[in-house]
Amino acid sequence: MGLMDGKTVLVFGVANKNSIAWGISRKLHAEGAEIALSYATPKLESRVRGLGEQIGSTFIEPCDVSSDEEIERLFAAYEERYEKLDGLVHSIGYAPREDMGGPFRDVSREGFRIALDISAYSLIPLTRHSMPLMRDGGSVIALSYYAAEKVVPAYNVMAVAKAALECEVRYLAAELGTRGIRVNAISAGPIRTLAATGIDNFKSLHGVAREIAPLRRDITTEDVGNTALWLMSDLGAATTGDTIYADGGYHSLGVTIPDSLKPDWLTFPE
Repeated sequence: MGLMDGKTVLVFGVANKNSIAWGISRKLHAEGAEIALSYATPKLESRVRGLGEQIGSTFIEPCDVSSDEEIERLFAAYEERYEKLDGLVHSIGYAPREDMGGPFRDVSREGFRIALDISAYSLIPLTRHSMPLMRDGGSVIALSYYAAEKVVPAYNVMAVAKAALECEVRYLAAELGTRGIRVNAISAGPIRTLAATGIDNFKSLHGVAREIAPLRRDITTEDVGNTALWLMSDLGAATTGDTIYADGGYHSLGVTIPDSLKPDWLTFPE
C-alpha cells in the first residue's frame, strides 16, 4: 500500500530530469499516485513525454499559464479523462533574463508584469479550476524560495514574485479549508535546475548554501519530493497555509559565517 494509492495529481512545471517538479512527480508516483503532466512550451514536449512514459503518465498536455484560454482548455481535457483531482503541484517560475541580473532598481515594468503573472498569479486560476474536481478535498503545493523573505543577490524580481506566491498560499488556504482543500508552499534550497541557470551567480549561491546550512549538504529534488509527499498525502492532513522549508536548515540562520572563517570555539565537533 502506497501513501498516494488511488490519487491523481496534476503537475505543472516539468522541464527536464533535473526539475523539482519531476522529483516530486517521481516520488508521488512511487507511492501510488497517477501523475498528469503539463509543460510550458512546445520545445519541451518530447523531453516531458519521455519522462512521463517512465512513470506511466497518459495525460501530458501543454499549457501557457499566462493565457486563461489555455488553462481552460487544459482543465477541459483533464475532465474528459478523469473524474476527480486529488492534488495540484505549481512548480512554475519565469522572468525575463535581463530582469534577473543587474541592479534591482533597473527592473523593467514589463519584466515585473511577466514575472508576477507567470510565477505568482498563475497559482490562482490553476487552483480555481482545480476546486470543482477536488470533490473529496485535496492538496495544492506551490514551490517557493527563501528570497521571498530575505535579500538574495541577483534574485531580484523573482523574489518579489515568490513573496506574492507565498501570500497567495495563505489566502487560498483560508478560503478553501472548509472544502477540505489544503494549500501550502515548499521553500526549497538551491538546486541545479533549468530555471536556476537564469540566475546570475547561482553557482556561488549554491556553494555558499551547502557550506553554511546546518546539514552541510546539497538539497536534491528527491528531498523536495519527500516533503511534497508528506503535504500531498494524508500525513499532512492538518497542515495548510504554511511555507515548509526543504533547505537543510539554511532559513533558520541569522548571521552566517563560513566554517573557514569561524573561530575554534564556534566550530562544533563532527
